[in-house]
Amino acid sequence: MKEFWVEILPWDKEAALAAIEGGATALLLDSKDQAASLARIPIISTDGDLVEGRDFQRIEIRDKATEEQAAEYARSGFVVVRTTDWTVIPLENLVSVSDRIIAEVNNADEVALALGILEKGVGGILLKSRDPEQIRSVAALMEGDASTLPLLPLTITRITPVGIGDRVCIDTCSLFAEGEGMLVGNTSSALLLIAAETMENPYVSPRPFRVNAGAVHMYILSPDGKTRYLSEISAGDKGTAVSENGRTRTLSVGRVKIERRPLLLVEAAREGQTASAVIQNAETVRLVSEDGTATSIVDLREGDRILGHLMSGGRHFGVAIDETIIER
Repeated sequence: MKEFWVEILPWDKEAALAAIEGGATALLLDSKDQAASLARIPIISTDGDLVEGRDFQRIEIRDKATEEQAAEYARSGFVVVRTTDWTVIPLENLVSVSDRIIAEVNNADEVALALGILEKGVGGILLKSRDPEQIRSVAALMEGDASTLPLLPLTITRITPVGIGDRVCIDTCSLFAEGEGMLVGNTSSALLLIAAETMENPYVSPRPFRVNAGAVHMYILSPDGKTRYLSEISAGDKGTAVSENGRTRTLSVGRVKIERRPLLLVEAAREGQTASAVIQNAETVRLVSEDGTATSIVDLREGDRILGHLMSGGRHFGVAIDETIIER
C-alpha cells in the first residue's frame, strides 16, 4: 500500500476533509491540533506524529550528489524527494534501489508519472495542494494504482478429498468484481486464484466482499509482494485483490472467519511446475478459469485449465529469496 501524504499549508478544512475521505495516510499541517476533530490520522508537523528529520527526510534532487544522499536516507526510512524540473531519471534510479521514496507532487499529472516509474512506481506521494477537487482526483489515482501480476493457465491434474479441516473466509471492506479474487497456495512459489463469492447461487446469497480462501496453513499473497499464512490474517490487515487479467488492488480486511469444513486438494501444473491449494468442498467456492470466469469446484475436472501465479525461488518469513526450497 503506497503512502498518500497531503500537505495543506495554510490550513484549509475542506481540503483536509477531501484528503481524509480520499484515503490519505497522513496530513502535513502547521499543527497536529488542526485536524484533531476531523478524524484519527497521522499528522506531519513539528509537534505531530511524524516529524521531519526524525521520522523521515526531505531533499531536493539537484545533481548526482543529492540523488546519492536521497538513496542513503532511504536505507533507514522514508525520504520525500523533490526534483527541480520533474526529471524522471533520478526518480527511476531511486525507485530501483528503494521502496521508501515519496515523490513530492503538485497535480494529478505528476502523480500519474510518479506511480508509473519502472512500472512499480514510487513508494508514495506527498501532494502539495489545498484544492479539494485536485485532492479527490489524486485520491482516485491512488486508489486505482495497481501493479499487474502475470497469471498463467495451469492444467488441473488432481482433485481429491482430504477430510475435515479449518478453513479461512476473508471478509473485506470492499466489493469484489466478477473474476476478482485472491492468490493462495500450499507453496509460496505457486499460487492459485480463488474467486470471490460474487455469483448468484440457488442455496445462498452472494457475498461479494468475501473470499473463501482455504485451509489455515496456506499462503496468501500480500500487497507488499510477500506471502503470509492464512492463519495470520485478521481484521485491519491489508489484502490483495487480483483480477482475471492480473491487475491488483489493495483492500482492507474487515473480518476473518475460521470454521471446520470438508476440504479438497486441488493440484494443477504447467511446464513441470505444480501449484496446489486445499479449499472447502462447497459449490460456492470457485477458481478462476482460463477464460476469466469463476468456476465452482464441483464443476471442475482434471484437464480443466485455471489461472495461477508462478514464481521462482523460495520464501523466508514471507520474503522472496534465491534459495532452493522444496515444498510439496
